[in-house]
Amino acid sequence: MKVLYTDIKERTLLNVPGYEEPVEFGLLTSFAYPLEGDLGEIVVATTRIETMLGDTAIAIHPEDKRYSHLHGKFAIHPFNGRKLPIVCDDILVDMNFGTGAVKITPAHDPNDFEVGQRHKLEFISIFTDDGNINSNAGPYFEGMPRFKARVAVTEALKEKGLYRGAKNNEMRLGICSRSNDVVEPLIKPQWFVNCKIMAKQALDAVVDEDNQKLEIIPKQYAAEWKRWLENIRDWCISRQLWWGHRIPAWYVTLSDDKQKEFGVSDDHWIVARNEEEAQDLASRKFLGKKIVEISQDPDVLDTWFSSGLFPLSVLGWPDNTADFKTFYPTSVLETGHDILFFWVARMVMLGIKLGGDLPFSKVYLHPMIRDAHGRKMSKSLGNVVDPLEVINGITLDGLHKRLKEGNLDAKEFERAKEGQAKDFPDGIPECGADALRFALVSYTAQSDKINLDIQRVVGYRQWCNKLWNAIRFAMSKLGEDYTPPTKIVPREMPFSCQWILSALNKAIARTVSSLESYDFSDAATAVYSWWQFQLCDVFIEVIKPYFTGDNPEFVSARRSAQDTLWLCLDNGLRSLHPFMPFVTEELWQRLPASGDSIKKESIVISDYPSYVESWNNDNVEAGMEKVSSIVKGLRSKRALLPPKERFARREAFVLCRTNDIVEIIKSRELEISTLTTLSSLKVSSDTDAAPTQWLTEVVDESITVFLEDKGTIVNPEAEVERLKKKREETRKQYETLTKTMSTSGYKEKVRANVHEENTLKLGALKQELESFEENIERLIRQMEAL
Repeated sequence: MKVLYTDIKERTLLNVPGYEEPVEFGLLTSFAYPLEGDLGEIVVATTRIETMLGDTAIAIHPEDKRYSHLHGKFAIHPFNGRKLPIVCDDILVDMNFGTGAVKITPAHDPNDFEVGQRHKLEFISIFTDDGNINSNAGPYFEGMPRFKARVAVTEALKEKGLYRGAKNNEMRLGICSRSNDVVEPLIKPQWFVNCKIMAKQALDAVVDEDNQKLEIIPKQYAAEWKRWLENIRDWCISRQLWWGHRIPAWYVTLSDDKQKEFGVSDDHWIVARNEEEAQDLASRKFLGKKIVEISQDPDVLDTWFSSGLFPLSVLGWPDNTADFKTFYPTSVLETGHDILFFWVARMVMLGIKLGGDLPFSKVYLHPMIRDAHGRKMSKSLGNVVDPLEVINGITLDGLHKRLKEGNLDAKEFERAKEGQAKDFPDGIPECGADALRFALVSYTAQSDKINLDIQRVVGYRQWCNKLWNAIRFAMSKLGEDYTPPTKIVPREMPFSCQWILSALNKAIARTVSSLESYDFSDAATAVYSWWQFQLCDVFIEVIKPYFTGDNPEFVSARRSAQDTLWLCLDNGLRSLHPFMPFVTEELWQRLPASGDSIKKESIVISDYPSYVESWNNDNVEAGMEKVSSIVKGLRSKRALLPPKERFARREAFVLCRTNDIVEIIKSRELEISTLTTLSSLKVSSDTDAAPTQWLTEVVDESITVFLEDKGTIVNPEAEVERLKKKREETRKQYETLTKTMSTSGYKEKVRANVHEENTLKLGALKQELESFEENIERLIRQMEAL
């Protein structure tokens, strides 16, 4: 249930459940209160005239000269003779609005409630729980439905000559979403917990820098923690619901009580663990008096109070059980940031008070999931995504059917159907649990909200298929009789094997570091990037020549490639397992066991991969970075070819600035040729040897690549213009960085490592400009020679 608000501009008749005739709203009714003595009257106005039966004061502004003679005086209630004090209140009253006098009904208006507390007024409730007038309003009105009493009070005021008219008034009317009835503020007896001391302890646990005991992740939520706990109020822990933990309090009715209604006397309550204990305590408290009845309060505990005891109750508290001694306090709590105060703070406060210690030392707060458009998920919008429907898939008709099973009205149902048809025109495809899990983890970098796009989940499902196919290919290269190595020496392996193990090592280190710092998105990205862009896109492709032909060199490298593949699959699947538990379990079970250990029953109980110092090789990674740059440059040129010619083998030429780079690139001809499907590759530092009218790409400051063109693409003039355009783009970057580094105070403001990086980048940009100039001049000479 929720409260829906309707804006009313003027006098409006509305149908209200339980009333045959429409009820009048949108009127401001004025009436007069007689003043004691011969002081005349004071006029007030209200949109709920019936609540005047519970008025206990009239408020004026202390600086309003019209009423300065009434300070400390009283008005007289026309129906019961009750004296209403005239109080001065500069918080509520605006002396320039209306008459400048405000009727105060503390029991039926939130603002009046606060006035009642400030001035210690009487709180008189005039409504029963079913919306009728109770005995506090007097015998004439008792038993009337509230809106019939509205008419009756107006007529009674007219009869007494106190009615002063009504006029249109804009107002917001609260309507119950379930019953469509008008919501009525009521004051009800409640149970409260004083939280000041507990809140101070919970606050210090987070903000005390010298003795911080509780870490909130992400850190920005510590400010919200501080805002809530510094402004703590008494906590109302009682709820008028039909379910929940009963309040452990019993009301005692005595034979000599003047009022025997349940709960009317605040001093008749007994708090106890059970009824037997309550009986015993009541007998001692009311010694010598006859107890008629003892009844447990029908109210239940606030849900957050019950759930706030969770870390304690699940371990057997209040008994000092073995589980409680062993596992309390716990370590990490993971939950949504929207209940940081409602649940987390309550657990911390109750844990300190009742358990003697914080219930946990870290709190990780995940983002809240919204739809792809950033809207909060709502049944009435039709944008609620059920995880099971993403895992198993569902048709559009199935989504509509789910809506029908809800409690939407006709208008909400049609709007929700329209929203579903727009967002999921073909329903939701089956994605599986792993794809959904990985997508949600990847999304955690999105601040405090996740705008969930199902197509992104579909993308990860397709990646699961690619993962499966890649491992199936790799397993075929291992062979049925393959036995994993007991020991490897990376530096004795081929270049590509050294590189992938070093890259795997870096990925493992980054993943572990990110997991330890609760940066789950970065951890997922590290694992995904290694699998996708290094293992699948490069290593598996570059080792294919080792498994074809009888070249002695390839045969000797084949075993190293197999061992490296096995290491990659084993470590890679174990790294990926927390993010994709099901597909990794299935694939890992198919891997042969290592020769030096017994394979565990499940990947879930296997050790998580760790950094291996001997696998690290920065020089090899730098060499592969050069290879990747060349491959990227050649592939970008292939993309310009007609579709039918893009996969045909072609010649390539790599122009290097120095002979040292020539030797490095020549040693990597196999990898470059394999990754770019070349028929031959020539590497030289001789500018004049560069081919004429081939597709050209400046890779970096030291390398330019050329791809054979058979007259289908290159226009020399167009190629010169393209190179000039790229030269200007590089020149702008060079000039911008030069300007930045020459500004006043640059060296003092910028960290040393940043200054070093910028210096290196500036040198690289300068060399790239020179490469562009050389290639443009070369092309121009070739065009002139033709």
